[in-house]
Amino acid sequence: MSLLSILRLPRITENIIAIQYTIQVKNYAVVDKKKVKGIKQKIDLPVEEDVNKLLNYVCGSNIYKEGEDIKLKPDSEYPEWLWQIRTEPLKLSDLDPNTKQYWRYIRKMTQIRNNKFIKNKRF
Repeated sequence: MSLLSILRLPRITENIIAIQYTIQVKNYAVVDKKKVKGIKQKIDLPVEEDVNKLLNYVCGSNIYKEGEDIKLKPDSEYPEWLWQIRTEPLKLSDLDPNTKQYWRYIRKMTQIRNNKFIKNKRF
C-alpha cells in the first residue's frame, strides 16, 4: 500500500456508512401509519339450535345464498363401508409391531413428546 493511499483511508472511512445504519437513520424500516390496517375481529358464525333441523339436515352444507342444506337419507341408502370407517384415534395396543403403521405411529408420538420437551426446556 502506498503512502498516499494510507493517508486517504481516514477520509474514506468517514464517508462509508454501513447499510444497516442508513436504513435505521432514514427510517426505511418504519411502516407508514396510513397503511397499517386494524386487527381483524373473529367472526362468530351462528349456531343452529333447531333440533328438528339438526336431525334431518346436514347443517352448513349449502355454501350458496339460495337453496337449502342437504337432507339426510335413511341408513339403508348409504354404502356399507361408510359405517365401518374408524372414527376413534389409533391405540398402540391395537397395532401389530411388524407393520410400518406401528413404527410410524411410534415415530410420530416420539416427535410429539420431544417437541413438548424442547418447548419447556430452558436455555
